[in-house]
Amino acid sequence: MRIAILGTAFLLAACSMDGAERDTAVTVEAADSVFSGGPIYTADERREQVEIVAVRGGRIVYAGAEADIPDGLISEATTAIDLEGAAMYPGFTDSHVHVIGLGARERLLNLEGTTSIADLQTRVAEAAANLPDGSVLQGRGWIETHWPEGRFPTRQDIDAVAPDLAVFLIRADGHALVANSLALERAGITADSVAPEGGDILHDEDGEPNGMLIDTAMAPVGALGGTFEGEDRAQVYLEGAWSAARYGWTGAHDMSVPWADVAMIEGLSEDLPVRVYISANPDAFGPLVRDGHVISDNRRVIARAIKLYMDGALGSRGAALLEPYSDDPDNSGLMLSREDETLSGMVTALQEGIQLNIHAIGDRGNRLLLDWIEEARAAVPVEQRAIAEPRWRNEHTQIVDPADIPRFAELGVIPSMQPSHAIGDLFFAPDRLGPDRLDGAYAWRALIDSGVIIAGGSDAPVERGDPRIEFYGAVARRGLDGTQTEDWRPDQAVTRAEALRMFTAWPAYASFREDEVGRIAEGLRADFTVFSADIMTIPEEDILTVEPVMTVLDGEIVWRGE
Repeated sequence: MRIAILGTAFLLAACSMDGAERDTAVTVEAADSVFSGGPIYTADERREQVEIVAVRGGRIVYAGAEADIPDGLISEATTAIDLEGAAMYPGFTDSHVHVIGLGARERLLNLEGTTSIADLQTRVAEAAANLPDGSVLQGRGWIETHWPEGRFPTRQDIDAVAPDLAVFLIRADGHALVANSLALERAGITADSVAPEGGDILHDEDGEPNGMLIDTAMAPVGALGGTFEGEDRAQVYLEGAWSAARYGWTGAHDMSVPWADVAMIEGLSEDLPVRVYISANPDAFGPLVRDGHVISDNRRVIARAIKLYMDGALGSRGAALLEPYSDDPDNSGLMLSREDETLSGMVTALQEGIQLNIHAIGDRGNRLLLDWIEEARAAVPVEQRAIAEPRWRNEHTQIVDPADIPRFAELGVIPSMQPSHAIGDLFFAPDRLGPDRLDGAYAWRALIDSGVIIAGGSDAPVERGDPRIEFYGAVARRGLDGTQTEDWRPDQAVTRAEALRMFTAWPAYASFREDEVGRIAEGLRADFTVFSADIMTIPEEDILTVEPVMTVLDGEIVWRGE
């Protein structure tokens, strides 16, 4: 590593000399590979595009015009990679993803695209037909907002097609599930059950649980599902990482990781096709304080952050709102954090140099988060912090009172946002929020204009996890079918240059790696995403049709398309 950095420094010095000085002063070592033959975007404001990129030892040693490439940098031993018109970008990073969830998605009953309760029943019946009585059937991915029935599913819906299995089906957002009667019985949930703090048990007209469990109330039923263990768990994790690489991601900010999994992930570092930045569960506080950050030898795995939760999700009406839901006037959502416990953790994190990445969706959840961060920062002056600016992140930042938007820059809080949430949620958000609260909904433009960056992600497997969808959502702010109304606040879309940085340079900064990844520039790691067409110039609707061509990590092509 040290040799590679020194070599780059010498090369940069050589490039600043005129030709005669270069010939006599420095012998340039040949590059391992060069990429050219298509548009190459750098995500670097100093030079937005280059013609050719040279790589040696996993680092970029030249990025610029072909005519200016240093003598000797290309030799017979250099591998020339012709993009053949495809477009190359810095490696795209998914700033909010659940990697093991990607791997598990294909091992569970996948309910993405379910069109109605009847369709849900058909899928459950088909899966149940292959299982013996008494088994547990677990599925995920349904979302009811487009269904003709206009309601959540119930236990009776599932009982009708699978009465002899314990069935539970997790909503796409991961913050609610529906369980059938046998699953509720096994979990011990009855009419007398009291919902835990931060959760809710929905009931029917007779006062019986109707099968819908929200947030923390999901735990007893969720425990019925099988967990992946040992080598199988590692394999599921790798499957999730490869799923990301096939889409073109080179980085994954992995959220809500159990501390027990961190050693497993570090052990996989040589086999990972993506760079993993871990945001662990709160059980990581003790180990991170005691032992410090976890960094694999090849720096493909880093654990230095902790994930916390303020509230639930908008779709399941668990997001904490300042005023009640417009379509549920008796409900203002759920808070999942306690002020005293969270403030204590924030103070410790400031003192120990731990990044906090905190889920907040509703306007009340977001306001309280900003209030608590402000209080914690006041309690720990800069000179008492391990890191002057800890780069804490607000994961989702979906519904914000416009008055609170300037506070993100004032407090140094990075919004970490997923454009696909907006292009899905905006079909039902007007019903949940009414017209006025949409002014601060998914407010990418207003946040950037206030002086902050946005780390872009997908929240897969909540969403598909496709960078094309995320980029399209950010710049078009339309549904995948082209839908857009004034309720969608079209003026909150971003430029393509900003969208590119949302998935490259800005995630690098949000993970303390801006001097290592996120741009195509000399000295940085050679992580590249290559698409079949130029998403910076083609019509918006065509962004969804480009194909991933190549995923490059440390100069190595880890995945190549057809």
